[in-house]
Amino acid sequence: MITINLNKGKKVYFSSDNHLGSPNHSESLVREKLFVSWLDQIKTDAQVIFLLGDLFDFWFEYYRSVPKGYTRLLGKLSELCDSGIKIYFFVGNHDYWTLDYFTKEIGMEVLKKPTDFKINNKLFFMGHGDGLGPGDLKYKFLKKIFRNPIFIFLFRINYPWFGIPLGNFFSRKNKIFSGKEIKFEKKENEMLYFFCMKKLKNKFYDFFIFGHRHLPLKIDLGNGSSYYNTGDWINHYSFIIYDGENVELKYFKK
Repeated sequence: MITINLNKGKKVYFSSDNHLGSPNHSESLVREKLFVSWLDQIKTDAQVIFLLGDLFDFWFEYYRSVPKGYTRLLGKLSELCDSGIKIYFFVGNHDYWTLDYFTKEIGMEVLKKPTDFKINNKLFFMGHGDGLGPGDLKYKFLKKIFRNPIFIFLFRINYPWFGIPLGNFFSRKNKIFSGKEIKFEKKENEMLYFFCMKKLKNKFYDFFIFGHRHLPLKIDLGNGSSYYNTGDWINHYSFIIYDGENVELKYFKK
């Protein structure tokens, strides 16, 4: 468990699912600039920022190469880290394949699995959220392959000029940009809801916070526990704030 004590007047911010790089450079750049504006806005009272995965639609680090672009975002994240703001980056299913670039060059702490946090007097369980809960067996099978060290090694020995375009090609076959709207129907259709309820049988958490679903959600789990989803920066421009006592789902005004 990681413990965080908030200073007076400081807050924690949560965000996920920017999928920068898709569906094309020009549309991605517009969203990147908006996200950088948000980061610039919250830096006055942010003590900790959680980026809960899929910041990029595809990210794969080679030993001496990284995907080009995103200079505005990477510069702003570096500025925030240099100013003393702690940034945790939970990798998602689109940007899992990191080495040490974000840590050494920017100063973020990279996490590759859901993690317990105690922030002030509240217990949080958070991560990207992919592959959790019942069902989705096809994805869970593919996840084991794509995260297998042998597969990653074989992909990494390709030259970046081949591997990065190939990864972008498959990554951009993404239903999020198909024009079909993702809608919340009922909590019983949410796999992460069932995951949270099962987790609560063994340990109490005040808050579960995930991304991945691209839906801003707050679901009451009973007995004072809640599940929140950060939504995305494609259709909703949503994020979550924790002020030391309460969690609130909000939207960035463009």
